Amino acid sequence: MDFVLPFVLVFTLIFAILQKTQILGDDKRQIDALIGGVAGLMLIAFPAARSIVVLLMPFLAVSAVLLLVFMLLYGFILGKKEGDPVLGKAWQVTFGAILFVALVTFFLMITGYWDMVYYFFFGSNSSQVWANIVLIVAIAAAVGAVLWGSK
Repeated sequence: MDFVLPFVLVFTLIFAILQKTQILGDDKRQIDALIGGVAGLMLIAFPAARSIVVLLMPFLAVSAVLLLVFMLLYGFILGKKEGDPVLGKAWQVTFGAILFVALVTFFLMITGYWDMVYYFFFGSNSSQVWANIVLIVAIAAAVGAVLWGSK
């Protein structure tokens, strides 16, 4: 599996990119497949590159699943079919932000990093963190007031 999965991943990605961009011309599937296959075989030939891809695969899989869940749930919020209740733009952004924060929180809890993040924001040295956050928000508000106030 340490050879097959990286080969299939690299072959599929390169083939799809070449097909989508049509760099080598229209209807050049054989050439695109050949280049994707050569790149996949080159990846397998070099153990350092293969180990990087093998180490990244679980992260990529989890990221793809999280992105899919986000897009599915956000699609439910948007309701683009005829007759669906349509929320205002502000409600869509609000629900999208809540959904994003919830997915990030679930991801941190599942991976075990939630305790570290919680301690960072609410631990013994958290006053420095919150002071920096307040300062950044104040600077952003001042810049926003200057930019939007001049219109």
